[in-house]
Amino acid sequence: MKIIRRTVTNNMPSIHPHPVLNRIYAARGVEQTSDLDHQLQSLLPYHAFHDVNKAVERLYTALVQQQKILIVGDFDADGATSSALAVSALKAFGAKQVEFLVPNRFEYGYGLTPGIIGIAKKWQPDVIITVDNGIASIDGVAAANEAGIDVIVTDHHLPGDELPNACAIVNPNQVGDDFSSKSIAGVGVIFYVMSAFRRHLANEGWFTKQSIPEPKMTRWLDLVALGTVADVVSLDKNNRILVKQGLTQIRKGQCRPGLRALVEVSGRTLAKLRESDLGFAIAPRLNAAGRLDDMALGIECLLTEEEDKARMLASQLDELNLERRKIEQEMKEQAFEALNKLSFTADTLPSALCLMDKTWHQGVIGILAGRLKDSYHRPVIAFSHVSDDELKGSARSVSGLNIRDVLADIDKDNPGLIAKFGGHAMAAGLSLHPDNFVTFKQCLISEIDKYLDVSECSGELLSDGPLDVTDFTLQFAGLIQESGPWGQNFPEPLFDNEFEVLDQRLVGERHLKLTLAHSESGEPIDAIAFNVDLKAWPNHRARKIHAAYRLDINEYAGRTKLQLIISGLQAST
Repeated sequence: MKIIRRTVTNNMPSIHPHPVLNRIYAARGVEQTSDLDHQLQSLLPYHAFHDVNKAVERLYTALVQQQKILIVGDFDADGATSSALAVSALKAFGAKQVEFLVPNRFEYGYGLTPGIIGIAKKWQPDVIITVDNGIASIDGVAAANEAGIDVIVTDHHLPGDELPNACAIVNPNQVGDDFSSKSIAGVGVIFYVMSAFRRHLANEGWFTKQSIPEPKMTRWLDLVALGTVADVVSLDKNNRILVKQGLTQIRKGQCRPGLRALVEVSGRTLAKLRESDLGFAIAPRLNAAGRLDDMALGIECLLTEEEDKARMLASQLDELNLERRKIEQEMKEQAFEALNKLSFTADTLPSALCLMDKTWHQGVIGILAGRLKDSYHRPVIAFSHVSDDELKGSARSVSGLNIRDVLADIDKDNPGLIAKFGGHAMAAGLSLHPDNFVTFKQCLISEIDKYLDVSECSGELLSDGPLDVTDFTLQFAGLIQESGPWGQNFPEPLFDNEFEVLDQRLVGERHLKLTLAHSESGEPIDAIAFNVDLKAWPNHRARKIHAAYRLDINEYAGRTKLQLIISGLQAST
């Protein structure tokens, strides 16, 4: 693994008084101090969304007439937070007939399908609102129209050539939409729709007439922060505002009981919760419901106002997550064993990996694809055998390759090869007939070869450079943590230095605990590298190492110490 230092120009703007933070921000494209303004007043306006007024008008009619409103969500954390936000906000606005429905991924698959409309009709809704899905639901919306049900689509996924015939489509990625934050998550889109709706209701005097306290939209920012981080969307300025403000609410304890319970069961504390905790501790427990069981469990956890019920549901989600981890580990071992048997070398490893196993759990193939992508530094699609007529695949891509566009090109050049597909630049889903697997695999590699230079897929670590000895302090580590939020395309700072190795030992099964010393000070520094290559480490011949690391504040047994989280290390001679 190579450690490559980010380059910044000598004439970089003065953004932050600390020279290291100034260097970090410059490397992430921050050009002016206003780019770091995380106040709610700096959010993009909702009126830039195409069709947002149409959506509001239809919702207003539904509210005034107390029509039945059904929320149809996705079965991941973004979909769960979107569903909870829509239900909760509409009820706070005075809607009395609001329900949610999440397609069971094992029976109906993704999105608003005709099958889901068949289930929805039993409840006889007047309006369906899709959240985090719907932009590709051509047949589902048509079925709803035939049943006399109006559909409002709120989504953020990339649209195809044809759009559904909905009464309103709110999606920043549709052609002609002026909302500039194209990377907003599904939960962010429905947050904006509800914000526009609340403003319209206030202008109409609705809350006064109904004797309803006018809700503040900040009460839903905890959900927005969680869904945004969980969906790994690019943290542009607008998304950073949403995440920053949501985290602020959570740290103050101003969040829903279900989220508090999930934080508690994950062993974190509200007051010190970080964006990485949302992504690596809270979201997986929420996602476990959709992967293994029914995401309704996760949504109920986010909706309940009862502390005891929230703890019970969070405990169930935690148990599901433990089961998911066991399944994932078994699948990962099978995948690595299969790839090892192929005896790929650095020169013969193809530009993409495409794997299928009849025993793989369709709810976990996305995680498997991500793990393999991180290990082999290639785009990966993992397939599960759903039936004799269908394989379901989950794709994860590498930086610079839009995997959804790759699938679109394959579909265009090979009509009928892919049954259906959709997704983002970095992650996508698809279905195909088992007989088409070999052909699809060949087409995938051929298509990716057009765009990806495998010589560049070496797992490089981009570093923000070395730190001076004076920067190895708790105060500076705290400054780094508070200078985010950090995330996709706005990564948490990674540094690299040469260190002397004072001590090294394994903890757990694969984690390397180190005591290091900066070459100038000689003062001991705690460090840990997770999941190291046991063939290479511990290496007691290594007196010095070159390490890429993040600064961390470790709290244990009432003591607070600086700790380095090592992402990559090389023995130095």
